[in-house]
Amino acid sequence: MYDRILVPTDGSKQGERAVSHAFDVAIHHGASARVIYVVNAANYGGLPMETAWDGISDALREEGQAAVDRAAELAPDGLEVETDVLEGSPSRVIVAEAQPENCDIVVMGTHGRGGIDRLLLGSVTERVVRRAGVPVLTVRVDEKSVTASTGTAEAESESGQNASASVE
Repeated sequence: MYDRILVPTDGSKQGERAVSHAFDVAIHHGASARVIYVVNAANYGGLPMETAWDGISDALREEGQAAVDRAAELAPDGLEVETDVLEGSPSRVIVAEAQPENCDIVVMGTHGRGGIDRLLLGSVTERVVRRAGVPVLTVRVDEKSVTASTGTAEAESESGQNASASVE
C-alpha cells in the first residue's frame, strides 16, 4: 500500500515519537522513508543588516542536519532512509514534497494545541493535512499523548474524544 513515506521532523525530542511511528509504518509496508527538516529562514528576516546571514543560515542548516541525522539513527536495521534539509516555509515545502510522485503518505507529529495557542501559533500540521496531495497520518507528540502501538496511532483530546488512524 505504501512504498515511500515522507517524514517531516522539527528535531524535537517529542517529534522522535512521530519519526519512530513512521518507521514502524515503513517496516510494516516494506516502504522506504524520507526524513526532511525545513529551515524556516523567514523567522530571521527582521534581523539587523549587520547580522551575518551566512552564519545564521549555516547554523540553521547544521541544526536541520543534526535533526535528520538523529532521526535516521532511530531507523531499524533494513529500513532504507533518505534525509534532506530544505529551506522555506515549512508547511509550503512539506506540501510541495507531499505529492504522489514523491511519496505515498506523510507521517508527522502534531502538538495537539487548541484554542488561542493554535490561533496565535498556527499549525504546520493542519496546513499540511488540508493541502497535501497524499494522505497524512498525524501522531500526537505532546506530553499528553498516549503511547502508540505498532499499526495504530491513538490520542485523546482534551474534550475526551478518542481519535485514531489505522495504518494497516
